[in-house]
Amino acid sequence: VDLRLGAADGMDLIPLLVRAAPWIRIVVITAYASIDTAIEAMRRGAYDYLPKPFQSAQVRLIAEKAADLRALERRVAELKDRSGRQDPEPFWDSANPAMRRALDTARQVASTDAGVLLLGESGTGKSLLARFIHLQSHRAAYPLAVVSCPTLSHELLASELFGHVKGAFTGAFRDHPGRVAATDGGTLFLDEIGDLPQAIQPQLLRFLQDKEYERLGDHVTRRADVRIIAATNADLKQAVAGGRFREDLFYRLNVIGIPLPPLRERPEDIEPLALTVLAFLGDLYHKPGLSFRPDALAALAAYPWPGNVRELHNVVERAVILTRTEWIGPEHLPEALPSGRSELRVGDLAPLALVEERHIRGVLAATGSLQEAARVLGIDPATLWRRRKQYGLE
Repeated sequence: VDLRLGAADGMDLIPLLVRAAPWIRIVVITAYASIDTAIEAMRRGAYDYLPKPFQSAQVRLIAEKAADLRALERRVAELKDRSGRQDPEPFWDSANPAMRRALDTARQVASTDAGVLLLGESGTGKSLLARFIHLQSHRAAYPLAVVSCPTLSHELLASELFGHVKGAFTGAFRDHPGRVAATDGGTLFLDEIGDLPQAIQPQLLRFLQDKEYERLGDHVTRRADVRIIAATNADLKQAVAGGRFREDLFYRLNVIGIPLPPLRERPEDIEPLALTVLAFLGDLYHKPGLSFRPDALAALAAYPWPGNVRELHNVVERAVILTRTEWIGPEHLPEALPSGRSELRVGDLAPLALVEERHIRGVLAATGSLQEAARVLGIDPATLWRRRKQYGLE
């Protein structure tokens, strides 16, 4: 930005540019350099200051420094995102053929800019797969933004996507660039696209076709290079037939459709997924080293999981919170899950602690007091008290 722009003043342009695109770096150039103007330019939001005359090498150096800083900011933001996550790293492997096909397709399409439509029930991991595609793409260094289509009204959703100018509607007290501008160069994930209001569908179609859009209340046509990944648990073909969803928009979104099977159709993945979630949540709740008892794993395997992977995560989190030992058993699982309890016999392939816990539990149930149970077990009452605490049998 030059300081002298005919009748305009480049100094006044700096805060406008910063508001419109907070991530950019502004370099002020001028033939009328002074300490005062340099300080004022920095105060208003400039990144650097370059007096004329200058050489191309100086411009290149400043551009490289700005690029390095932006890359560092993205890396810090990514690490903050990871450290603040309440979910484990996604489990990108599967013994299920349908899930393997979905993952293979995601890997293939990641290197392209083709539109992707993720299909599947709620909780099957569509948002995680969208993140996987973004991180495997050439856009991984740029932002990934998520917009949930059913959560906002038509006006607010249009503003969230494409932005608005001050005064565009009631409550628009300042300019808002929108997610499309904020993710320029990156990926925008539209969750539950089947609930996208019909009034916004032409705007989204135009952006998919031409990469052009206008902010609400503004007539300036803008461009952005953003990849769109969409997801739905609805039947979009049926919505098209019923006139609720534009057919041309459906085909633009559905260049590559990836169906994700529900968890009940991937029983071979239940145990590996549960173990992955358990390891993560054990560390999160400062209970490392937790394990499932065999009967608990049997209960997880026998359950149909209507809430899919999201429900599995919630069930394991509940168990981690409730257990007072290093073991998770059926008693730590919701009542809706089958007990999965089986009788252990001497010589069964089971941990010694599990056999001891089961035996102590049975003796406590069959005796009338702690002293009597200790006498039957042949141990001191204080030892039994510690075992009860260890196994969560109080």
